[in-house]
Amino acid sequence: MKKKKILIVASRYYPNIIKKKIEIISKILEKDNIFYKVIMVPGSYEIPLAISKNIKSYNGCIALGCIIKGKTNHNQLIAQAIFNGLINIMLKSKKPIANGILTTNTLAQARNRIKKKSFESIKAIKSFI
Repeated sequence: MKKKKILIVASRYYPNIIKKKIEIISKILEKDNIFYKVIMVPGSYEIPLAISKNIKSYNGCIALGCIIKGKTNHNQLIAQAIFNGLINIMLKSKKPIANGILTTNTLAQARNRIKKKSFESIKAIKSFI
């Protein structure tokens, strides 16, 4: 049987949060003998493009980012654009993309969701590959 390959595309914004998410996910993938590659991008907005350019070589992808509300609704607009992009890539490529992008009101909320959302992302992608 051919070894499964997962692409992880992660934002550089909020590096402490993203680093922890990558650590959790990579440990599980290594334990399950699933090959993975991590590509870092400047922000969450760039995640769909990086996935679109690289998805052919992988069985699926995990998108990792963190979008925290500021003083305007900019976070909602960015998140919606990203999520629409990820769905379009999935439908076009017919490959799964687990959405591990946190969308929270505060940094504290994001920190509290690292573990749970990381496990949800890995569970989702493994169910499809």
